Amino acid sequence: MKIRPVILCGGAGTRLWPNAKKHQAKQFIDFGNWTLLGKTLERVKAPIFDAPIISTNAKYLRQVKQHLKKNRIRKFKIVLEPAKRNTAPAILSTALIKDIPNEQPLMFLAADHLIEKVGLFNKAIKKNQKKLTNNNIFIFGIKPTMPSSEFGYFLTKNNKVSKFLEKPKEAKAKQIISKKGYWNSGMFYMRKDSIINNFKKYQPNIYRNCNKAVLKAKYKSNVYYLNKQAFTKATAKSFDYAILEKTKDINAIKLDIPWSDLGSWKEICKMYGRNKKHYFKKKNVFHRPWGSYVNLFNGKEFLIKELYVKPKGILSLQKHHHRAEHWVVTQGKPKITLDKKYFTMKPDETIFIPLGAIHRIENPYKKPVKIIEAQVGSILKETDIVRYQDIYGRIK
Repeated sequence: MKIRPVILCGGAGTRLWPNAKKHQAKQFIDFGNWTLLGKTLERVKAPIFDAPIISTNAKYLRQVKQHLKKNRIRKFKIVLEPAKRNTAPAILSTALIKDIPNEQPLMFLAADHLIEKVGLFNKAIKKNQKKLTNNNIFIFGIKPTMPSSEFGYFLTKNNKVSKFLEKPKEAKAKQIISKKGYWNSGMFYMRKDSIINNFKKYQPNIYRNCNKAVLKAKYKSNVYYLNKQAFTKATAKSFDYAILEKTKDINAIKLDIPWSDLGSWKEICKMYGRNKKHYFKKKNVFHRPWGSYVNLFNGKEFLIKELYVKPKGILSLQKHHHRAEHWVVTQGKPKITLDKKYFTMKPDETIFIPLGAIHRIENPYKKPVKIIEAQVGSILKETDIVRYQDIYGRIK
């Protein structure tokens, strides 16, 4: 039996746009002729997978259909949520649709994850298929590349999950990694009957209401419109809290592959930094008295640059009216002014420059400084610079 991929595509992506009233959901952002949902749909074309099921809401239906068409996926099902109820009801509702047999293996994927070395990932899915039972759940752990407070972790004993740890502080994350803890990727793998059995046992309210929502759903042109009255009665809970924290039968599939949920501008900057060659164009390089910068990608209300600050180079003390900035240092030790603070940064460190904050980068050392910068705002032009001090005489 082939594995049925279920793509959870309901997230709003507000973490990237905290102040914007209208913002793009992360899975649909164009990062340079590709989106995270597009990459996910490409992955599920592998021979181990059956036709995908996409769980989303009415707001995103048009974009989901456009992505399916662009990726030439003709066989699919869409399960449409009438209200936001977090991942537990979303997972259960997709599993309950009637064209899925009881022993069907289901692979739940987030629409907004970037996974590299897909061959290794798919191999691990296939290898563990025979181990699925009517009760157990497999989750995917990613070997951490650094102590991060942006991800949840888990610890294991003989490949069984012994403990979950929610987004710990960096010092605690270091301890977890020293105990061979893995990042919790938020991807789940289990059979339909296991999902039903676990929800009946631990979340009867969610089971009862989601079952009603599916039974009373309207079905038209490959889309299940879940019944609103029943679905809104289901308790809003994440799958982690609803099921994973209650059941003891959780197995870990550990992966050492590049993975990111691009959930922060730091992660997005790093992704562009890794793929710099792909985005670099000579015509987008601009020289300045302090060094140079290259525009790597101009997106919708964001711009990614790489700054090169030569030894002894000093940018002007400045602020912006229309944009905030996120910086990730990739080389050198820049000295930073941020309002009344003054400090030195090191490679892999990140900083946020809020809208209107007065700031400056200096390179007092002999080695060049490189910074990947994400500008986020409504106007992303060089004209949006208010200079206070400048050693190169650029203040009029």
